[in-house]
Amino acid sequence: MDRKLRNEELGRPDLEEYLEVPKNPIVVVLDNIRSLNNVGSVFRSSDAFSVEAIYLCGITAQPPHREINKTALGATESVSWKYFDKTENALKSLKKQGYGIWSIEQTERSISLPDFNPLELKKKIALVFGHEVKGVQQEVVNLSDGVLEIPQSGTKHSLNISVSVGVVLWDLINKLKQ
Repeated sequence: MDRKLRNEELGRPDLEEYLEVPKNPIVVVLDNIRSLNNVGSVFRSSDAFSVEAIYLCGITAQPPHREINKTALGATESVSWKYFDKTENALKSLKKQGYGIWSIEQTERSISLPDFNPLELKKKIALVFGHEVKGVQQEVVNLSDGVLEIPQSGTKHSLNISVSVGVVLWDLINKLKQ
């Protein structure tokens, strides 16, 4: 039988230790996310993959909030975040800091996620995830250095935003470790 490990057996850092751990050179940008549960889930995934920060933009809710905390499970304390009234302002700030901007969207020239190699960029990465129904704003896509698309073969044309964040972060973190 294979015994499940208890939380204390996982060897995870406590909050103080985690804050000192070097982070992966990725910022997650949330472009007008309406669901507070999705925002909380993004915090939790961002903690799991040790991203540098989350930029909350437009209508995206900010901590502290009970609905965010429900799914974040404390990750709002471990992941740095900033709020911007407009996503465009967040991207301008990131570009000044030397980040490459990559929107997660379906466009005419999007790159399939498996074909993207972040190591070729030689710069930090900002990943923009859009509104649950409307996606990433066209103005934001226009400011991006490129667009990544998660390949899908079902009848639906999109994944939930929090699922998309998990898929993209898992893929890029594994590629950055190579």
